[in-house]
Amino acid sequence: MAVSPQDKKIILTGLARKLVADDLLKEEQAEKAFDESLRSRTPFVTYLVTKQIVTSRDIAIAASQEFGVPLVDIETVELNSDIIKLVDQKLIEKNQVLPIFKRGNRLYLAVSDPTNPVAIDDIRFHTKMHVEAVLAEYDKLAKVIERAVEVFDDTMQDLAGEGFDNLDLAEEESDKKEDDEDKNKANEAPIVKFVNKMLLDAIKLGASDLHFEPYEKFYRVRFRVDGMLKVMANPPVGLNRKIAARIKVMSRLDVSERRVPQDGRIKLKLSANKAMDFRVSTMPTLWGEKVVMRILDSSAAKLNIDMLGYEEEQKRLYIEALANPYGMVLVTGPTGSGKTVSLYTGINILNKEDVNISTAEDPVEINLPGVNQVQVDEKTGMTFAKALKAFLRQDPDIILVGEIRDLETGGIAIKAATTGHMVMSTLHTNDAPQTLTRMIDMGIAPFAIATAVNLIMAQRLCRRLCSCKVEVNLPKEILLDAGYTQEELDMGFKLYGPRKDGCEKCGGLGYKGRVGIYQVMPLSEEMRRLIMSGANAIALADRAKVEGIPDLRKSGLKKAKDGFTSLDEVDRVVNKD
Repeated sequence: MAVSPQDKKIILTGLARKLVADDLLKEEQAEKAFDESLRSRTPFVTYLVTKQIVTSRDIAIAASQEFGVPLVDIETVELNSDIIKLVDQKLIEKNQVLPIFKRGNRLYLAVSDPTNPVAIDDIRFHTKMHVEAVLAEYDKLAKVIERAVEVFDDTMQDLAGEGFDNLDLAEEESDKKEDDEDKNKANEAPIVKFVNKMLLDAIKLGASDLHFEPYEKFYRVRFRVDGMLKVMANPPVGLNRKIAARIKVMSRLDVSERRVPQDGRIKLKLSANKAMDFRVSTMPTLWGEKVVMRILDSSAAKLNIDMLGYEEEQKRLYIEALANPYGMVLVTGPTGSGKTVSLYTGINILNKEDVNISTAEDPVEINLPGVNQVQVDEKTGMTFAKALKAFLRQDPDIILVGEIRDLETGGIAIKAATTGHMVMSTLHTNDAPQTLTRMIDMGIAPFAIATAVNLIMAQRLCRRLCSCKVEVNLPKEILLDAGYTQEELDMGFKLYGPRKDGCEKCGGLGYKGRVGIYQVMPLSEEMRRLIMSGANAIALADRAKVEGIPDLRKSGLKKAKDGFTSLDEVDRVVNKD
């Protein structure tokens, strides 16, 4: 009696056998998946991942061990347009492979399915090169290929031709002609399309900044998402001047001026009722102009204080300080630590019909209805100090100074805080106690500081764990070294970390969004006495500990203990000492 094809026993080999041996698949599952992938003419790896039977990470590890092919994290590889152009775009898309490195006549090809030798043979035939495969996770490789194909399409490559490259070597006379041409070339459809796509992608991903960076051999575009920079595109290096010119045209900057930094602004209309602002900064570098764009999200001004990550006691202290009719509230931290959002949230609480609020900012990042905002501009002579002097003649109740940078600004702000006005401002220091000594170093009298300042907040932003977080078990020694006490360990608590492959919600990163870490320090009578007696930052920090004010490290450790973030993330943003 003949045996039907359906009744034939499938002999598992290679990757399928390895997955069964590693307990990632049951034998019956593997047989069924192998059979159905053949019937649907779908590669075995593709079938497993798309059907969510096995994760791409587990498949990649198993395949690497089974076939002896090295595994790479494709998202960390710097793409090179010249290498990618060695392989036709259609072949890259068809075979889901990506050339990433070349040495002599040997081309290294990122693949997710080593069981598909046809793809490697196809590339070998068309390139006439020796091809070596390296493994990458299926879903990560697919995303990188999608980005590469979008950027390195035929139209973009045509624009980076030999004639354009030669313009960089032209004499001064040719440069004048080039300046005139840049304005027209900046408006060419492919360049416009690419820049617009980068802006929209950044908005969709929730990025805070975009970096357009030219180098000698490559050009890259990076987004800062949740505080971390990530490469999103690698346009042909020959397009660096056109891309910079397009952004400068959009932000109304001088396209012909490439020797000095420029600052501008873009308002991108997304729909009839929604627009997004970008702050633009250009900087001449060795290989062209670097452009950094900051996304100014007006929703930050409407944040509820409960969304920022304050502990209950910290929130109470901030709100109490805002309720004072006069005095100074200072927010400190490095660039990108969320100081502006904290200030705007405070202003939003105070913004009522019966108060007059004036702000001096450099630049004015977000429009606040009901608030009188002044743009500081050193070129026109509108400095922080000059704006403050004018505010005091404008019957103010609340004054916000973008930053105290010098003695004159600090002195006027202190004077305003001691003559019946609420003053809010920022400084760049590492923690709250150092803010006081920094002001003394500026030349502000200790007595004036002790009299005027009500509250100082130091802050940092760390990445928030996604809901797919996993529990981590760390040795007692590591936890004690991190800063947890023996008493805390005895009481017991759980720590969490990012899941290796993440999930769809976090895009495989394990983190989604950010949460604030704060040191909220009100000035007690004893602290005021210490300031007037000339105490240094160490003495003030010791006093803060005695008064039970947690420093940034302690606040970060509590965020980790509460499951908001990981210990690694706390270590990244806050020092141990």
